[in-house]
Amino acid sequence: MSAIASPTPPQPQPPKTVRVVIKGRVQGVFFRDWTVENARELGLRGWVRNRRDGSVEAVFSGAPAAVNEMVERRCRIGPPAAAVTALNAFPSDEVVDPAQGFQRKPTV
Repeated sequence: MSAIASPTPPQPQPPKTVRVVIKGRVQGVFFRDWTVENARELGLRGWVRNRRDGSVEAVFSGAPAAVNEMVERRCRIGPPAAAVTALNAFPSDEVVDPAQGFQRKPTV
């Protein structure tokens, strides 16, 4: 008598965390509010803030596919009034508290 092995359910992937710096016309165009809305829609945790050099910085943490969607597709375009000229993404070991969700931080 042979036992038929049932397929192993897929294991959830560990969260992916990246820090991004977005340059171009990204301040004064509601980029931060747009980022909060999109990140929450994708179930991401982290934060977004303006930088004094005119860029926007964010940390995204969550399911790898959702992080990739946010960084590679959504943030490269931004909200309608934005004009993204550069986006640099770096792996991050920042610990993002799941209870905090996704937040807008003050300018740094």
